[in-house]
Amino acid sequence: MSSIVILAIESSCDETAAAVLKDGKLLSNVIANQQVHVQYGGVVPELASRAHQQHIVPVVATALERAGTRIDQINAIAFTRGPGLLGSLLVGVSFAKGLALARKIPLIEVHHMQAHVLAHFIEDPKPPFPFLCLTVSGGHTQIVYVEDYLKMRIIGQTQDDAVGEAFDKAAKMLGLPYPGGPLIDKYAQEGNPYRFAFPEVAIPGLNYSFSGIKTAFLYFLQEQQQQNPNFIAENLADLCASIQYTLVDILLKKLRKAARQMKISHIAIAGGVAANSQLRKQLSQLGEQEGWQVYIPKFEYCTDNAAMIAITAYYKYLAGEFSSPQVTPLARMEF
Repeated sequence: MSSIVILAIESSCDETAAAVLKDGKLLSNVIANQQVHVQYGGVVPELASRAHQQHIVPVVATALERAGTRIDQINAIAFTRGPGLLGSLLVGVSFAKGLALARKIPLIEVHHMQAHVLAHFIEDPKPPFPFLCLTVSGGHTQIVYVEDYLKMRIIGQTQDDAVGEAFDKAAKMLGLPYPGGPLIDKYAQEGNPYRFAFPEVAIPGLNYSFSGIKTAFLYFLQEQQQQNPNFIAENLADLCASIQYTLVDILLKKLRKAARQMKISHIAIAGGVAANSQLRKQLSQLGEQEGWQVYIPKFEYCTDNAAMIAITAYYKYLAGEFSSPQVTPLARMEF
């Protein structure tokens, strides 16, 4: 049997990424970040799509070069179909379709959030089936029951805001620049996570809600600043540590409930927020308490990347799941 070589493209938000995978082994993984959004305090969709157009050709060329692979050695082109920013997705989808047409090779569409889950299969250790994956990012917060590579379902998710958005909005309230989530993590290292307590919103079942805690945090800061205008500056580390502890605690309480309910002891995390040091630490501690085998991906496989698109496409290739040349991007895409 000849080798399966896949070129994968990820362009769902503000990272332009390409990766090359051969027979399930990652050969290269290249990411171009977009700094243009920092001055606006968030991702500007129009600017993101323009930056993707500038980056995609050099990023793909670099990925092929680092992999030591020629374009005529590629067997299939994989791409993120959705969910994501429509303009950003359109750049990646259009590039993949054009290249596949020119090379007369198949297309493989990938669901962005399923790819985050399958990032665990890029390198060892790999979780056995079935397992639970807490998938947390700026746009999603989900507990996913994973039965097989291409068979998974959401058993719990946020009913309003994603936890990544809660981190970024809390950071903005504290006067921290975008992206604020990693900065909260940084300052929290020197703070007391038990200094301030914030109320949780009780949601039945395995679902989440983060809009209430954002509001509570805002009102708390406003009240304290009325008494002391320098309150945030004087208590920044403790505020970061406390809000971070609260958000992570909410995540893990529902995850523990899901694991007990489903009687599963193999637990994974994925997505951009999976890079948070407090989440990694508390999950490891909870895993020891509950007797779980915990799977935490490398940092480079947590944030948006093309390696996770490539590994997902590899399993879809083996299953014969290819896309039509008429495929279009989807800003919202069913799991």
